[in-house]
Amino acid sequence: MSDEAMAVGAARQRLTGLIRAAGSCTLTTISLDGRLVGRPMLLQRAEFDGELWFFAYARSATLRQLRVNPEVEVSFADPGEQVRVSLSGTARDDHDPARAQRLWRPELAVWFPDGPTTAGLTLVAVHVTAARCWDRTGGRRLNLLGSAE
Repeated sequence: MSDEAMAVGAARQRLTGLIRAAGSCTLTTISLDGRLVGRPMLLQRAEFDGELWFFAYARSATLRQLRVNPEVEVSFADPGEQVRVSLSGTARDDHDPARAQRLWRPELAVWFPDGPTTAGLTLVAVHVTAARCWDRTGGRRLNLLGSAE
């Protein structure tokens, strides 16, 4: 295994731990009139493999925005460890009932009362192209995946 592959593997492992600790995030999209729009989302509990998955309604403003401009930012924090993370990437609508079943969390029932079979439910897949992390060690920024400059 190359040094680069090991570094990416270590970064993904660290991101998985941070995602699990945070539990929720802000997904920021670009509205149809060009404004930034953030909304809270629950983070997946699965291993981070370069993509994040979120539940949404197929007819929501979020999906309309992503169809016009798929560029997104996902941010979250682990307050206990004083870590902040910003992930940049592209999002797409990915209706996959089997994946929805695997990723389902009971906390989502507040928004999707019929579980993963809720009418109009879809998944948003965010392919992460860059990840930055700021930690309490002097506020330095660590690029975890790719370049975010």
